[in-house]
Amino acid sequence: MADHVAIPGGDAVELQRVDSAWGPLREPLFRSLWMAAVVSYTGTWMQNVGAGWLMTQLTTSPLMVSLVQGASAIPVFLVVLPAGALADMVDRRRLLLFTQGWMVVAAAALGGLTLWHVVSPWTLLVFTFFLGLGAVMNDPAWQAITSEVVSPPRHASAVALNSAGFNVARAMGPALGGIVVAAAGSGWSFLLNAASFFGVIVFLWRWKRAPHQPLAKRRVRNVIMEGFRYVRGAPQVRSVLIRTAAFSVGATSLLALLPVICQPHGAQGYGFLLTCFGLGALAGAALLPRLRQRYSVDGLVAGSTVLFAAMTAAAGQVHVFELLCLVLFTAGAGWIGILACFNFVAQIMCPSWMRARALSMYLLVLQGGMAVGSAIWGELAVRVGVPAALAWSALAMLVGLASFRRHRLTVRELNMAPAMMRD
Repeated sequence: MADHVAIPGGDAVELQRVDSAWGPLREPLFRSLWMAAVVSYTGTWMQNVGAGWLMTQLTTSPLMVSLVQGASAIPVFLVVLPAGALADMVDRRRLLLFTQGWMVVAAAALGGLTLWHVVSPWTLLVFTFFLGLGAVMNDPAWQAITSEVVSPPRHASAVALNSAGFNVARAMGPALGGIVVAAAGSGWSFLLNAASFFGVIVFLWRWKRAPHQPLAKRRVRNVIMEGFRYVRGAPQVRSVLIRTAAFSVGATSLLALLPVICQPHGAQGYGFLLTCFGLGALAGAALLPRLRQRYSVDGLVAGSTVLFAAMTAAAGQVHVFELLCLVLFTAGAGWIGILACFNFVAQIMCPSWMRARALSMYLLVLQGGMAVGSAIWGELAVRVGVPAALAWSALAMLVGLASFRRHRLTVRELNMAPAMMRD
């Protein structure tokens, strides 16, 4: 019998007014955090452009280039579950201050080493791993605080705005990163990323978090196991995780191998292609509310998966830069159609006392699948070439659609208001 995702509040949810999408920005607390986050995300994308391009200057191996993305995601296997448990156990504000500081140090150190010309391919991977370690420790607590910085009626719009902010940065960051790398080198993109974290750090330092009731003092291992027991008894959570896994392994090939694809177009071309991807994601996000009125979540995810798989295969065959820009723009629209739905459900699939642990499991599947995929498609590209590797990854995504039969998302609209959940 099929498992279905049960959304608190039932399947019939009244559509919000269009102007309510911007409501959270009227609240000073959320607005300050959102603006700081966009700056930080922009720095992260500049870092990604610098790291990907620097690796192509250090080695010609497609495997090593793809491992830049893999190195940032590998920490998900090591620390995301303890990070989720800690975010449910300790003061999330203090945990976030520590993780943000960690990333400042890692990015600044890599920037300095790069400017001193003492970076090897493995040095770049090690520091990319350190940055990924901080990001993974940060993510469960970061996503879990959304409901704490916005009023309950606006929680749904706040989640959507967080996604929009990430895609604003995705559109700006790669272009800025490409300009910085072309003009001054990758080292300066790393240093600018280090500086970009300070807006979030200032917000967290000044934030007067409401009193909260942490979990009773227990071992991290026991708290993690409690999360596993919860997932084992929650079919809706299992469905989200299985569907995410079915997509994530194949989906990473396009972005992981993009530095190799666009080598003839230079660092600025690489940054511009990532900008096209981000603009496509923004366009897709703008269309999502209307599409969710016309199509089921399953239909929307399936159509977006087919679209993204087709663009992944096409990226290996198109050599004209203008057409490649169109391919990346269309791929971005498909990407956001898939991940927006998964992320919405992940935000609401558990009560607040379990939320960070559930999100850590979602991030483990999503980012872990991408880390595995980066290594698989990079190694395959070495053996059979980049175009063939992209074609095989596209096929893997289409095969993953078979998971729809037993693990369906049945609602047309996702109600994310915390008031609908029982703590």
